Amino acid sequence: MSAMIDAPQTFRHEALLYSGWADFVAGTVPFIRGGIEAGEPVLIVESPEKIDLLRRALDKDVDSVLFADMSEVGANPARIIPAWRDFVTRYGGAGSRLRGIGEPIWNGRTPEELVECQRHESLLNVAFGSGQPWWLLCPYDTGQLDSSVIAEARRSHEFVTEVGASHESHQFRGVDACGAPFDSPLSEPTDISLMFDFALDNMPDLRAEVTRCASTAGVSAARAMELVSAVNEIATNSIQHGGGSGTLRLWTVSNSLVCEVRDGGAFTDPLIDRLRPGPNPAAPRGLWLANQLCDLVQIRTLGEGTVVRLHMKIDPRRRLHLVPEVV
Repeated sequence: MSAMIDAPQTFRHEALLYSGWADFVAGTVPFIRGGIEAGEPVLIVESPEKIDLLRRALDKDVDSVLFADMSEVGANPARIIPAWRDFVTRYGGAGSRLRGIGEPIWNGRTPEELVECQRHESLLNVAFGSGQPWWLLCPYDTGQLDSSVIAEARRSHEFVTEVGASHESHQFRGVDACGAPFDSPLSEPTDISLMFDFALDNMPDLRAEVTRCASTAGVSAARAMELVSAVNEIATNSIQHGGGSGTLRLWTVSNSLVCEVRDGGAFTDPLIDRLRPGPNPAAPRGLWLANQLCDLVQIRTLGEGTVVRLHMKIDPRRRLHLVPEVV
């Protein structure tokens, strides 16, 4: 079992394939206790139900472990890597080893969230692959998740534990491939409410149109301001780095309002939206802020440029009819 493996000399990213509650406990508790016995800080980012289960299973050892609710930390998957960075920075001084458990993928994620969670799992290898040694175990419930999700877990994790044994994953795509430009297909909207070609001289009009559409769609005033701020940041990036202009499309799908910004630029840093801005006011911060403000952010690098989609949940009871408009 994982707890018997020698302490990793590099970042060890491992998928735990389990089925059911008992299997989950059998796969995680020895791992946690192994970290406690080695004097390693341990952070568990899980659902409230599994946190309660682990608290009971750990009994007197529970006070030696840190817990966080994945439904809060990882509601937007792009916020998870910054949380792990904070943990490593705070508790990994002088190269100390650490352990973590994080389960960002569960039955109930929307299809869009699932793809971004899978992207997150790959980017963990880029974010921590060349840093200090620590061990992250990522549980996957094989009884609740599609086989394609499990197959992707084998590609995004260098190690896999299943049936009580740990082994290298021969399907692991490698760190370089994990950070390659991401061009996973995005579904085409069927009913676009707003198309707006923007440049520096009409940014106030862009913000006004997004405000109007957000209000009509049922976004609260406070959340609408956050969405407008996020759109402004991404559009400003397009003007500064994407050729001086771009196109915004806006539509509703299910219970979300989606704002899409397209431009002719390209991102070269796969972690750019997950890097906390430094004190320098000139440091890139647009994509970071968008992730802090929006419920989901999708970034795609395509041959003709970049697409960024911002998702904001809406209250269907507040929704009015959105009249399609081209500006």
